[in-house]
Amino acid sequence: MSDAFRELLKKVGSGNHTNKDLTRSEAFQAAEMMLLHQATPAQIGAFLISHRIKRPTGEELAGMLDAYDELGPKLQPINLAQKVVVFGSPYDGHSRYAPILPITALILTAAGVPVILHGGDRMPTKEGIPLIEIWQGLGVHWNRYDIPQIQKILEKTLLGFVYLPNHFPLAQQIVPYRSQIGKRPPLSTLELIWCPYTGDSHIISGFVHPPTEKMFQISHQLRGFNTYTTVKGLEGSPNLPRDRAAIIGTQNPEKSFEHIILHSWEYGLGGKDVPLSETTFELIREIQTTLQGKPTEMTKSAIWNGGFYLWHCGICSDLEAGLAKAEQMLIKGEIAEKLEQIKAACD
Repeated sequence: MSDAFRELLKKVGSGNHTNKDLTRSEAFQAAEMMLLHQATPAQIGAFLISHRIKRPTGEELAGMLDAYDELGPKLQPINLAQKVVVFGSPYDGHSRYAPILPITALILTAAGVPVILHGGDRMPTKEGIPLIEIWQGLGVHWNRYDIPQIQKILEKTLLGFVYLPNHFPLAQQIVPYRSQIGKRPPLSTLELIWCPYTGDSHIISGFVHPPTEKMFQISHQLRGFNTYTTVKGLEGSPNLPRDRAAIIGTQNPEKSFEHIILHSWEYGLGGKDVPLSETTFELIREIQTTLQGKPTEMTKSAIWNGGFYLWHCGICSDLEAGLAKAEQMLIKGEIAEKLEQIKAACD
C-alpha cells in the first residue's frame, strides 16, 4: 500500500462536503503512482470512482497529462510547416453511429495535413467499435508496429496511430478497472486531449457535456497548447453531426476561444446521421465503397466532415471550397489511392 497515494485518495474521496480538488502536482503524482502501480489495486479502483464522483478539474487533467507525457510514448516532430492534427476520440468507440473519422483522416492526409490518431481495443464501459478495428478492416494493422515504425509511417504517409496496448502498456493495464467500477473514469476524459507528439500540433477533441469543454480549455491553457478545437460531435467524437447543429470551439494564437455553429442542411448535406451497421464487415464494406467515390449513405457525412476539416486546417479558403474539394477527392479516387499508399508503406 502507498501511504502517499492514500493521502491523495482521501482528498478526492471524502464526500461532497469535504472533498478537495488536487493541485496539478498532486494530480501528476496520483497518475504516476497508478501508471507505475505504486498504488494497490484497491487504491486505484477507489481513486478512479471517487474522482469520477467528485468530477475532475482542468488543473487535475493537466497534472495527469503531465504524467502521460513523462511515462507515455511520443512521436517526434516531422519536417513540415503544417501543424500535425491530433484527433482525440473516445477510446470506448461507437455503438450508435458510423465512425467517419478514418475517412476524415484519409482526406486530410491526402491533402497534405499530417494526422495522428490514438486508441486501443474494445474498451469498457461502452465496448463500441474502436478505430483500430476499422483500420484493420481496411487493411492497415497499426497494432503490428512499434513506435519507431509508426514514426517512419507518419513521415512517409502523414498518418500515424498510437496503439495503447503496444505503445503505452502502463496505461493499458489500468483499462480493466473501467469494467470493474462500471463507469468511465476521468482518464477517459484525459484521453480526448492527450497529445502523443512532441512537435507543433493542433489538438481536435470531441466532447458531450459543456463542462468537459471548459475543462479542456483550462488544461490546454495550463499546458501551453494554444491551437486546439473542441467538437460537440457524435457520441463524443470529433465527427460532425448532420441532423443537428455542429457546435465547434476554436482557439489559435491569433484569436481567443470562440464557437462556430454550422448547419449541414444549409450546404445541401442535411439528413440523418448514418447508423452503425449491424456487423463490422458491413461497416467496412460501406467505408470502402465510399472511398471509391460511389454514392452511399456515408458519402454526405464524409464530405461534411472532410470539407470542414480541410477548411479548418487551412487547406481551403472557406467551407464551401472545402466541401467541394472533399467531394472531388472522393470522386477522383484520391482518397482510395491514399489508403493504398498507407497500406504499401506498412508492408
